[in-house]
Amino acid sequence: MPEHHRGSCLCGEVIYQITGALRPVVACHCRQCQKTSGSFVMASQCQAADLTVSGESLRWFASSDTAERGFCGTCGSNLFWRSFGKDYVSIFAGGLDLPTGLVLESQIHSESKGDYYSLPDVKQVDQSQLN
Repeated sequence: MPEHHRGSCLCGEVIYQITGALRPVVACHCRQCQKTSGSFVMASQCQAADLTVSGESLRWFASSDTAERGFCGTCGSNLFWRSFGKDYVSIFAGGLDLPTGLVLESQIHSESKGDYYSLPDVKQVDQSQLN
């Protein structure tokens, strides 16, 4: 039986479904994630072909030369991150409907973490090890 997950933004204008496997959650402590979320980001990931999005409020912002971030243009919820030219999409774990069945597995960019929190007790990996 294939996996099936659903999620949405805060206002419900953007709704999405994932009909495939989700990667365990990775915490990202980079400055871009801090700026877009107010802290670190916890995200899963799926194959782009397994993600279906409905609603007309989804907006994409090119946050660097290599990636863009998807958010709701109505309520501002951060929803997705995707690298240009790749076949996967990162899904912000907080937008997924519960229960997710996911676990926090690792973290990246811990050298950039904010000075206002301690690191989670999970392994540190290099981003290149994720994909």
